[in-house]
Amino acid sequence: MTVLMHTLHVDLGERSYPIYIGRDLFSDGALLRDHVAGRQVALVSNETVAPLYVDRVREALSEVDLVSEIVLPDGEQYKTLETLQVIFDRLLQDGHNRSTTLIAVGGGVVGDMTGFAAACYQRGVNFIQVPTTLLAQVDSSVGGKTGVNHPLGKNMIGAFHQPRCVLIDIDTLHTLPEREMAAGLAEVVKYGLICDEPFYRWLHEHMPNLLAREESALVEAIERSCMNKAQVVAEDERETGVRAILNLGHTFGHAIETAQGYGSWLHGEAVAAGMCIATRLSVALGNIPETEALALESLLQRMNLPTKPPQDMGVDQFLTLMGRDKKVSDGQLRLVLLRGIGDAIVTADTPLDEVAAVLG
Repeated sequence: MTVLMHTLHVDLGERSYPIYIGRDLFSDGALLRDHVAGRQVALVSNETVAPLYVDRVREALSEVDLVSEIVLPDGEQYKTLETLQVIFDRLLQDGHNRSTTLIAVGGGVVGDMTGFAAACYQRGVNFIQVPTTLLAQVDSSVGGKTGVNHPLGKNMIGAFHQPRCVLIDIDTLHTLPEREMAAGLAEVVKYGLICDEPFYRWLHEHMPNLLAREESALVEAIERSCMNKAQVVAEDERETGVRAILNLGHTFGHAIETAQGYGSWLHGEAVAAGMCIATRLSVALGNIPETEALALESLLQRMNLPTKPPQDMGVDQFLTLMGRDKKVSDGQLRLVLLRGIGDAIVTADTPLDEVAAVLG
């Protein structure tokens, strides 16, 4: 039975949209149809997720005239322009017009590529996010960042394109592998660190409940994460200011993903190690006590997440890859650091020798 537990809103004026959180939401055709503008839909998923959920989403769209199913290969290594072409080919072959709606059914890779395809197809069509991983539910599905990777840098080709809605069905988490569950929790921890200290302390206390996938704990964690992200995005949709705090650990993490090969480390795993580096750097600069860095590392270790970068990555490789990051502005490397738990800052004046010392 469909159970809608919470509805949040991302306040962006005419681009505002709801986030629905509940159980068995795939069966609620009204939720989806309310956000499908025309009579055409393209369901985009991957080889792993499609057999689990696409049929249920399709059944909920029985009143739509045309439903195309586009199944992509599964994995971060396929988040490329070449794979994006698969989506465009099918949309054109099936005659989708400007009133079509693309629906992303999957994790962050599917969501990012579907959103980018929607931003580009006929100069922009509607899309809906149906995230099926925890990481996508709390992070990548909200905020309108879309794109693909390039061999020289992660997410370097993309666009801001907001969805019509985000539909989070927590039932999908029951089929999520342990490793991906932990990777999603890394992004949950991030929200506590950057802007919500009470939530961060709550996570320390309730991590066993989250790892056991207890419903009440999951709903609380997802809702608090989405609320925090929605608030930041509403203040700074295109990341010209405060939205950059959402990248805590990401500059280091993206360097790890690029160096190791996309898909070798999950995004959340790289972010976990990146957050530890950023926290250690915050300690070195005198912003926070070392006890907080140790507490974060202990929390992440309980989740089976890495707290250190790969041993084969040297300081020079880190700095080279970080220099290509999207957050570099006018030749200056902007880093997200902590001024305190729940208090993140963006700085472009961190001495490189301090960064190198922490990486070394």
